[in-house]
Amino acid sequence: MWNSLTRSLSDHPVGKDPQAMRTGQRQNKGMRTRLGCLSHKSDSCSDFTAILPDKPNRALKRLSTEEATRWADSFDVLLSHKYGVAAFRAFLKTEFSEENLEFWLACEEFKKTRSTAKLVSKAHRIFEEFVDVQAPREVNIDFQTREATRKNMQEPSLTCFDQAQGKVHSLMEKDSYPRFLRSKMYLDLLSQSQRRLS
Repeated sequence: MWNSLTRSLSDHPVGKDPQAMRTGQRQNKGMRTRLGCLSHKSDSCSDFTAILPDKPNRALKRLSTEEATRWADSFDVLLSHKYGVAAFRAFLKTEFSEENLEFWLACEEFKKTRSTAKLVSKAHRIFEEFVDVQAPREVNIDFQTREATRKNMQEPSLTCFDQAQGKVHSLMEKDSYPRFLRSKMYLDLLSQSQRRLS
């Protein structure tokens, strides 16, 4: 299945413009790399550069072994580092559970909202995207938390997602984070950053 999908990506016509063809080929190559990572179990994906923000080689050069090693200190340290978030997101994608991190990040961004008008619309958007039953990217929270959050939607505030966000944070910290630290993806990243130093 993956081979036919990646083959169809490479055969997709971008247009007759040579510049567009080169851009399309680069995009297809990146997509094939990402799909290749997803076609394997999370422990076997070693091309970490495909998921780094910015330009992969430049980003990897800026990531020090010390920074990557500190991610193992605590889950909150990992979440405070943009490359840590990128690496963890890539790992969660291989486990098909990136909605947890996306929800947590959306809540963090939501807490920065200053406009009352925007606050209400953002709250409803986050609820419909992540919290509501059968939401497109529904997070795994218990019934009571979901209902408490639903009640908070009657008068949204900057703290209306705190309980749900806390549950999702705890779930990721206890479940996904330890697996991430043991994953080949993380261990390869540490190894790559150490090799650059030698």
